[in-house]
Amino acid sequence: MNNSLHQLPVQIANPTLFDSRGFIAGKWRYAASEKKFPVTEPSSGQVLAHCADFSQEEFVEAIEEADHGFRKYFHQTTAKQRSSFLRKWNDLILENLDDLAKILSLENGKTLLEAKGEVAYAASFVSWFAEEAVRSYGDVIPSSYQNTTALTFKEPVGVCGIITPWNFPAAMITRKIAPVFAAGCSVVIKPPSETPFTAIALVKLALEAGFPPDIVHVVPTKDRNASLELATHPKVKKISFTGSTNVGKMLTKLAAGTMKRVSMELGGNAPFIVFDDADIEKAVEGALICKFRSSGQTCVCANRLYVHQDVLEDFTQRLICRVQSFKLGRGIDEGITHGPLVNAAAVEKVKSHVADAIEKGGQLRYGGAVPADTSGYFYQPTIITNAHKDMLLATDETFGPLAAIFAFSSEEEVIEMANDTEFGLAGYFFSENINRVLRVAQRLECGMLGVNTGLISAAETPFGGVKESGIGREGSKYGLGEYQNIKAVTIRG
Repeated sequence: MNNSLHQLPVQIANPTLFDSRGFIAGKWRYAASEKKFPVTEPSSGQVLAHCADFSQEEFVEAIEEADHGFRKYFHQTTAKQRSSFLRKWNDLILENLDDLAKILSLENGKTLLEAKGEVAYAASFVSWFAEEAVRSYGDVIPSSYQNTTALTFKEPVGVCGIITPWNFPAAMITRKIAPVFAAGCSVVIKPPSETPFTAIALVKLALEAGFPPDIVHVVPTKDRNASLELATHPKVKKISFTGSTNVGKMLTKLAAGTMKRVSMELGGNAPFIVFDDADIEKAVEGALICKFRSSGQTCVCANRLYVHQDVLEDFTQRLICRVQSFKLGRGIDEGITHGPLVNAAAVEKVKSHVADAIEKGGQLRYGGAVPADTSGYFYQPTIITNAHKDMLLATDETFGPLAAIFAFSSEEEVIEMANDTEFGLAGYFFSENINRVLRVAQRLECGMLGVNTGLISAAETPFGGVKESGIGREGSKYGLGEYQNIKAVTIRG
C-alpha cells in the first residue's frame, strides 16, 4: 500500500517511518482478514490512526518463519557482523530521532522532550549490545579426568517472543531485541495495541540497518489468543514480557508447558524514603523525576513517599511549589511539561485512589481533579499527605501523577513499611549519612535502588526486580545471557 495512505497528522522528515502494517515473512502487509484496530491519541481522545490486527494463524506463520530465519542467521553471521548491524541501527535511530519522537509523543502522550529522551535512551541499548555482541566469552575448565579438557560455549536460545508495554514504546523494544540480535536469535514482536507505531518504525530502521528480514517480525494485534502463541508455541524458546504481574504470572505458567526461558519485568510499588539527614532539595528533585516523569506512568515510579516527620512539611511545601509550575497539554505542543494518561481507564484509576485516600483521612494538598480545560485523558498532578497503609494507593500501583506522602519517625519503622509489599522492583532513599546509606541499601528488598537520585535506568545497569516484580535482568553485562544457552563440551585427548 502507498505510504501516502497512512500518514501521521503532523509532518515528519521521513514519512516512510510511519506505517500501520505488520512485518511477517519478509513482507509489510495487513492482516489477511483486513481487520484493523483504532489507536487513540491520548491528548485528544480521538483516533490517531488504525493499525493492522493479525490473527492467531498469522502469529504461527511469523513464528515458523522466525525459526527458519534463526537457523540461517546464527550460522551465517559472526559476532562482529551482528555488532555492525547493531551499530548501524543505532546510527539510524539517532538520525531519525525527531521523527521517532513525534510518532511516540502522538500515540503515547508524553511530551516531545520526554519522547526525544526516550528515543536516545532506546538507542543506548542498541549501542551497548553492539559492544556486548563481540564479548560473549566461554570458558576452559580444568578437568578432574586425565587427558581431558572441558569447554563451555554460549549459544543463542532460538526464536524469542517479545511483548512490550505502551509506557516506553521505544526503549522497551530495543532493551529486549538488541540483545536478541546480538546473541544470534530471531524475534517475533507483539507491540502494545495502545502504541504500535513506534515499534513498527524501529523495525523499519532495523531492516534498513541490514538485519535479515526473516529474523525480525512485528505482529500487532488486539486478539489475546493470537499473542498467547508466543507463550505456547514449541518453536518459541524464550519469552520476554514487560507488564502487569497478573499477566506475567499467566504467561509464565503457559511458558512452562514447553519449558521456555522467561524474562518477566512486572509490577512495582516503589518506596521513596526521605530521611531527616537528607538534602531536601535533592530529594524534591528526585521525587519530580521518579514520581511525575511521564505523568507517573513508569514501572519504577515512586508509589509511596515516606518522609521523616521532622522534615515532612518542608519537603511537602517544596514539592508543591515545584509541581505548581507544571503545564499540562498535548505532548508535541510548545511549553508543555506533562502530557495525558494513556486512556480513560488510567484516569479512573487515579480518581479512585484519590477518592479512597481522602475518604480514609488523607489530606489533599494539591490537585485532585480532572482539569476542566482539556479534552483528552488528563489528571492534575496531585499531592496527598497523611497517607497510611490501609489506603488503596499503599498496595496498588497508581501509575499516575499522584504523590502520596507517608510520615515516619525511625529508620527501623520505615524499612519495615517499605518492605511490606509483595513487589520489589525499584526503591529510592535520600540520606547524607554514608553509614545509613550502606545499611539501608542492604536491607531494602528491591532489584534496583536509587540513593540520592531518582534516575536509575541506564543501558549499563541491570534492570529487573525481586519478589513478584519479575524474573531476569535486562541491559548491562547480564542482559545478553538472558538470550543464550550454555553448552558444556568435554574432550578426551
